[in-house]
Amino acid sequence: MITLCRPYRNEYDYYKIREFLCHTLLLHDRKQINWALYRWDYWRWHINANIVHFDLKDSVFLWEVEDSALAAVLNPDRRGEAFLQIHPRYRTADLVEEMLALAEEKYPARADNGKNRLRVWAYEKDEVLKASLARRGYLKTGTAEHQRWQLLDRVIPDVPLAEGYTLRSQADTEIPARSWASWRAFHPNEPDDKYEGSEWYHNVQRIPIYRRELDLVAATPNGEIAAFTTVWYDEATRTGAFEPVGTQREHQRKGLAKALLTEGLRRLQALRAVVAYVSSYDATAHATYASVGFEQYDLSELWIKEW
Repeated sequence: MITLCRPYRNEYDYYKIREFLCHTLLLHDRKQINWALYRWDYWRWHINANIVHFDLKDSVFLWEVEDSALAAVLNPDRRGEAFLQIHPRYRTADLVEEMLALAEEKYPARADNGKNRLRVWAYEKDEVLKASLARRGYLKTGTAEHQRWQLLDRVIPDVPLAEGYTLRSQADTEIPARSWASWRAFHPNEPDDKYEGSEWYHNVQRIPIYRRELDLVAATPNGEIAAFTTVWYDEATRTGAFEPVGTQREHQRKGLAKALLTEGLRRLQALRAVVAYVSSYDATAHATYASVGFEQYDLSELWIKEW
């Protein structure tokens, strides 16, 4: 029997949610119907700690069964978004309705038209959630996250590295350079005076599954970081993931991302990972990831409600 939901309390709940997500990922045959562990960790230590700054006690909610095991977790990502993490044994229309009602109370953002807006991402085959979304007035937008995956039971083919570049793990002394490369890759049209420095990266390194040997960069002959990816490996589920993947504009179209992904896949194989993940949202990313073996994918579809 599911008890009433309660708010997040402390770091004990952080680790309890981690165990819950690992358990449900395996129950779902490693499909990301709920978040995989790396995404919860990355949200907790980077997205939330560095960007959106939710108070976890006011924004994360847990549903428990009688023995205090988790049945479900409700959490935001960015403002105006909700994610429902549900144990498959307890995925019912009643529970989903309860979670959506709470999300609409706690998470809405104000749209440009003055209305409340909430975005919910639904796994494409989650008929229970999709039916509830439709009943409550959400509209499917056509936007989808391609949750790309590949099994790591094959020989990873070589990818030529552009002349003059080297692939290696990031050095501890390179946090400022790595942070600058990230700014240039993901904010190409922003003025440089908006750059806020590199302190945020120390939170990334606090993530429990962070491994420096999986923090990969492609460097120029003079040591500039031209491209980068961080690879996350979860021993409990033997899964790996790439988040983020970026290349500075002047170094694009040289195959650096493909080379980094290939190196990351090999390092995951050496750790005995069985599946690797990466997400894509546009045609360029789709093509890049498919070219290194991420040809299979599931869809997480975006639904929006305004009121």
